[in-house]
Amino acid sequence: MNNFLFENGTKFLFGGGCVKEYLASFLRKYGPSVLLVTEEGERRSGAADEVRDILRRRGKQASECTVGPFCPRYDQVQQAARLCRERRVDLILGVGGSAVLDGCKAVSLAAVCRGDLWENFGELQGVVDVPPLPVGFVASHLEAGAVNGASGLIHENQCVWRDYPPCDPRFALLDPARTCELSRRELLFQGFSALAGALEEYLTLTDGMSVSRELLEALLEGMVRDLRVCQQAPGDENARSSLMWRCALWGSRFFQLGRRFSFPALPVREAAILSASDWEEYAGVLAVLLLSLCRREAEQSPAIMARAARRLWGRSGRGRSETQLARDGVRALEALAEELGLPVQPEQLGAAVQNRLGQLSTPQNLLVHTA
Repeated sequence: MNNFLFENGTKFLFGGGCVKEYLASFLRKYGPSVLLVTEEGERRSGAADEVRDILRRRGKQASECTVGPFCPRYDQVQQAARLCRERRVDLILGVGGSAVLDGCKAVSLAAVCRGDLWENFGELQGVVDVPPLPVGFVASHLEAGAVNGASGLIHENQCVWRDYPPCDPRFALLDPARTCELSRRELLFQGFSALAGALEEYLTLTDGMSVSRELLEALLEGMVRDLRVCQQAPGDENARSSLMWRCALWGSRFFQLGRRFSFPALPVREAAILSASDWEEYAGVLAVLLLSLCRREAEQSPAIMARAARRLWGRSGRGRSETQLARDGVRALEALAEELGLPVQPEQLGAAVQNRLGQLSTPQNLLVHTA
């Protein structure tokens, strides 16, 4: 393995009622001005209302802004950063999912960054010589993003990922009961979003990262199992709780230890972020593009897909070539997507989504999977 430095400064609290029981005690450590960040276009959230009530009872002066959906835009981050400076914000508190978490991290740095955040850090990943504003996070989605890992930001219709550990939330509260506010389809789509991210990351691992590969295999296997339980019995509290925790882990820098370079590009996830307008479109694009990527890998680099077929899907390699086994793994992923009600071929996507996908500037056609 390559040398690495692992930093994790977040205190996690997981379980029913954790927001009501613990948020007020965290708030005592910070000044009176709080920026509350929620997701753009989201319907009224019970989690956000609960947090607003706690802030009011603790005497906090709360300003609000929104980011997303799916990923914060640069203009949203800049607007929130100006609000932080004007209101002299002491704590940035996010309530939502991955877009909110990524937005909070970006705002925490933008609010204190001298000059332009994109030029000084987003584009060049320059040295930061001032501490970012503290961040706290309350999850109301199943797909909560990378609490301790890289965050995404949309700039000029491109999605980039940057990892700066001091921007990690000081505390993260995950109450699985909040996922009951999601419809069954939203629950499954958000769970598949995390699965797709973890699998795409798994395909980018390089030599010397065998520990990360094995850990991701265990995480992916559990995600598949929990997703199937949630599909068949959405009221199963244990499966929902397990899946929520797995979804919070997939993007962690814990799985990047030993990587020679920074967090990898995730073209499938980026294309879905830039082309979708709601969770159904987003999960559909993820499914179609992820399957396209896996089909291409099965033909061009079958070793990793053959390993996934054995480790994730329990396929036997006896008497079979790596390519045959890799194709079996792709068929298993396709079967899961169909079980969850997701499209598996480009023509199953809506015309508007296909048009937006065709307008994206990507280094390769993500829908082309043959050798």
